[in-house]
This record gives sequence, structure tokens and C-alpha cells, in this order.
Amino acid sequence: MSVAVEAADLGKCYGATWGLRHCSIQVPAGRIVALVGPNGAGKTTLLHLAVGLVQATEGGVRLFGWAPTEAPDLVLSRVGFLAQAVPLYDSFSVADMLQVGRRLNQRWDQSVAETRLRRLHIPLDRRVGRLSGGQRAQVALALALGKKPDLILLDEPLANLDPLARHEFLGELMESVSAGPLTVVLSSHLIGDLERVCDYMVLLNGGRVQVSGSLDDLTATHHLLVGPRAEAGAGMEGIQVIKRSEGERQATLWVRAEPRALPGGWQASSLSLEQMVLAYMANPDARPAVRPELEGVVP
Repeated sequence: MSVAVEAADLGKCYGATWGLRHCSIQVPAGRIVALVGPNGAGKTTLLHLAVGLVQATEGGVRLFGWAPTEAPDLVLSRVGFLAQAVPLYDSFSVADMLQVGRRLNQRWDQSVAETRLRRLHIPLDRRVGRLSGGQRAQVALALALGKKPDLILLDEPLANLDPLARHEFLGELMESVSAGPLTVVLSSHLIGDLERVCDYMVLLNGGRVQVSGSLDDLTATHHLLVGPRAEAGAGMEGIQVIKRSEGERQATLWVRAEPRALPGGWQASSLSLEQMVLAYMANPDARPAVRPELEGVVP
């Protein structure tokens, strides 16, 4: 397996507070990764560590086998990063921003960036400060993709976009993925959008990795069980209960691992990605669900 991002016991401490700790993950190359978790879980910290914007307190992170702080020339030219704030110069024209991209990036492809923006009818002579939120996000994405990266990290790029702008942004991103080998890590709270485009997920909760794996594997091993409250848990040995809700007569269990046989009166159904994510977020102490080869390294 080719690995695009690998973290080993990675941690970052801000004063007396750990923003991320004991983070050990491997992001396979060529995947579209949903990076999810509650506010303060460490998503932005992880992305900033990955591109060398902050220094790790413990452990390390490597992109394509290299640490960004030790070999920036080997790493950063292959990585596109889009911060949540969409840092563009309001007084610059769109063409000026593309010129900045050309001067700063050795692998820059002007035609890729220009063609993308012309197709979206974004005038190159318009000042960035006069663009809509969706247009600004598309300009920032064009700058990131104009680098011809092997990996692109996106920190909440959809947060301030309306539904149409989100649809167009994700459409452009998916087209870039289909055009060539590209690994994408997309941080967002919009689970429905992530479910449509991503095939892998990393869930951070309480500054640690709680879930990691392909969406197909995760959805196949997580289920919703509904049955009599008096018998909740009976005959279900070996099943990890992530979350439970009980009424007067009925119990609902969000579980990991499909039971071979359920006690009488119990029914199982599939969990959507959003249901799974919310269940784990509500229970930060739940045992991590990670790919088998990583079971030994995630606390």
C-alpha cells in the first residue's frame, strides 16, 4: 500500500492543552479522505502539522515518506493546501493571484488554473475582493490545483458556501481527482457532502483518532439494533456498543460488528455515515475503530 500521509504518535500541545495527541494514522494514496470530528478535535492542528505550519510537540508526520519540516523542497511542491480562511489578496485581480501561483510554485500549470476558472465564468480581471464566497473558494482551489499536487489538504473549504456553490466546488474537485492520481484530505462538518465524494474516513475526537478506514468497510461493520429494553445486551457478547438510547419498552443500540444471530425481538439495519459519525462523537471514550493493521498503534 502506498501511503500519502503517515503520522506516528503525533501530538501538539498548546500551553497546558493538547490539541492533538497519540495520533497514529496512515492515509492511503489515491483516496478521497473525509476528516471529521467535533470542534476542537484536532482536525486543523493535524493539517497544519502535515504541511509544517506548526511544530509537533511529540511524534512526527510524513508526506510520501518525508517530514515537511526536514525536507520542505521534496514535500511542499507536491502538496496543495487550502485553509479555512481562504487566504487571498482582496486588492489583487484573479489574474494577479494566478501570477503569484506561477512565481511561487515550480510545478505550476497556468493552463490548468486558467481553464478551470474560465469554465466557471470567473473573470480573470476582476478584483478578488469583489468575488462571491463561492467564487473565492474556486479561485483558491484553482491555485491549489495549479501546483499539480499529488496531495491536496482542504480545511473546511465548504463552511461558508451555499448549497449550489458547494456542489460546484465538489464537482471541480472530483473532476481533478478523475483526471489523474491525486490524494485528497477534506475536513468538513457537512457529512452528507462528504458521503457523496469520499471513500475513506478519519474521525478525530478528543484529540485522538477514533475511527479510520474505508467507508465501505466501516458501513459494513456498523449497525443500528432495535429491540426490547429488558433484553438489551443479552446474547450480544462480542458486540461493541458505541451508543445506546432507551425508552420505556424499547432500546436502540449503535454497534460495531454485525451479530451472527440476534435474540428474539431484535432487528438490525444499516447505519448511514452521518449516524455513525454522530454516535462516535457522542461517545469520545468508545474504543477506536481503525483498520486492522493499525489496531496496535492507536491507543
